[in-house]
Amino acid sequence: MAEIVLGIGSSHGPLLSTPPEQWDLRAKADRENKNHWFRGKTYDYESLLKSRAPGFAHEITMEKRRERFSKCRSALESLGKKFNEVRPDAVVILGNDQREFFNAGLTPSITIYRGSTISNVQHLNEDAPGLNIAEPANSPAEGATYPGATALADHILRSLGDENFDLAQSDETPSGAPRGGIPHAYGFFYHTILQDQTPPSVPIILNVHFPHNTPKLHRCLELGRGLARAIKTFDGFKRVALMASGGLTHFVIDEDFDQSVIAAMKNGDESALAALPESYFKAGTAGIKDWIPVIAAMNASRLKYNQVDYVPCYRSEAGTGNAMCFAYWQ
Repeated sequence: MAEIVLGIGSSHGPLLSTPPEQWDLRAKADRENKNHWFRGKTYDYESLLKSRAPGFAHEITMEKRRERFSKCRSALESLGKKFNEVRPDAVVILGNDQREFFNAGLTPSITIYRGSTISNVQHLNEDAPGLNIAEPANSPAEGATYPGATALADHILRSLGDENFDLAQSDETPSGAPRGGIPHAYGFFYHTILQDQTPPSVPIILNVHFPHNTPKLHRCLELGRGLARAIKTFDGFKRVALMASGGLTHFVIDEDFDQSVIAAMKNGDESALAALPESYFKAGTAGIKDWIPVIAAMNASRLKYNQVDYVPCYRSEAGTGNAMCFAYWQ
């Protein structure tokens, strides 16, 4: 039977691979955004700035940007080294789709990818220069193909189905997928953290962004517990890792909220996680839900939380940006 030997959680986002001198490319988009989601409400940029007075001008100096960028890159390198040190036989990766794999014609709540191969390609958008500059972190220019873990995926589908999970499954990238391959939440892990040297893997794609079938916090916790049980009854691999791609708060950074999530992870406190307001999990902050199943699986496996770093990467006076977290369980 398989053993869960490692858990990894990491943020993904353009600031992780954009030179600090060019973080304003995304800040420009923030200033034009009329719908910033923060603590259950939406704001235009000016209203957000007013509500967060005196603001965060002191957090966006070039010196601080460079320092935070360096800390993030160091943390990513540490996670890659940890994975290589443990050398699991297979990995299950939880992330989300942002209309890259599925389009509005189909939005499953939870999808298990069971294909024998996983395609990763760069996706450039002329209308999004602040994203294009970071795209090389998500895939090599020529693209890449990674091995899928079909037998493990099928075992997870059967096991969770027996526990009353109604799951979608995908055998290949859907025809006409906007990105043309796996979403960037996974591509960043495959290419930047694992350096395209990944063992067989199972991507689990959560719809955390698009109403009305987003999995609730309690369901994400149940999913993690079910995943732990499924993996431990699989006899095709001996040593399996789980990885979570997403979070913490963005596009509006909320350090107090992040610290409440981190405290719950450190303490293995699932009740505290389940009690968080669902209304907070909108826009980029919804990516925290990609971590929740992994947290529950780690608790069930009695693995210990180790924080590599927490780095709030501010890019505007209103406190927009991405709060990056890097951690592992072992």
